[in-house]
Amino acid sequence: MTRLLKLILLAVSLTTALNACVPVVAGGAAAGGLAAADRRTSGAYVDDEGIEWKALTEIEKQLRNKIHVNVTSFNRNVLLTGEALDEETKKQAESIAKEIANVRNVTNELQIGLASTVPDRSRDGYLTSLVKGKMYKENRFPPNYVKVVTEASVVYLMGMVTRQEAEDAVDIARSIDGVEKVVKVFEYVIVEP
Repeated sequence: MTRLLKLILLAVSLTTALNACVPVVAGGAAAGGLAAADRRTSGAYVDDEGIEWKALTEIEKQLRNKIHVNVTSFNRNVLLTGEALDEETKKQAESIAKEIANVRNVTNELQIGLASTVPDRSRDGYLTSLVKGKMYKENRFPPNYVKVVTEASVVYLMGMVTRQEAEDAVDIARSIDGVEKVVKVFEYVIVEP
C-alpha cells in the first residue's frame, strides 16, 4: 500500500472515530437533503441528532470518568456502545438515555471494562468505512438506509429496512476482514411494490 493511500485511510479512520466526539451543526438545507436519503421523516432525523447530542452530554456530565460512550440514534431508537467501568454505570447510562425526550427504545451494548484506546477507535472507524464502502460498491440497497457503528471490532447495523435489506447488510458486514461480530439493531418495514 502506498504511503499516500495509508495517510488517506488514517485520515478517514480518525474522522470517523472522532465523529461522535464533535457535534456538527448542519444548515436546514443540508439536514433536509440527508433526511431525504433514508426512510426517516425529517422530524425523526432532526430528533435523532438532538437525542444523540443530549444523551451524550448528559451521560458524560453525570458519569464522567466512569464511561466512554457513543450514542447513536436512528428513528428515535438509541444504541449505546463503548465501555462502562462497572455494571451500575452501564445501567445508569441506559436510564439517562431513556429519559431524553422522544427516545422510543434504548439498546445498551456497553461493555464492562476500561475505555478503548485511540488506536482501537481508529481501527473501528476504519472497519466502519470498509463496511459502508462495500455497501456503496455492491449497491444491493440504498446505503443511507443503514447506519454502521463499530466498537471493538463488533459492527452494529441500524436503520429502517426490509428483511432482505437487513440480510444484505449483514452479509456485507460479515464479509469484511477484521469484523468479529455483527449485531442487528434494525427496525423492519414493509415496502409495497
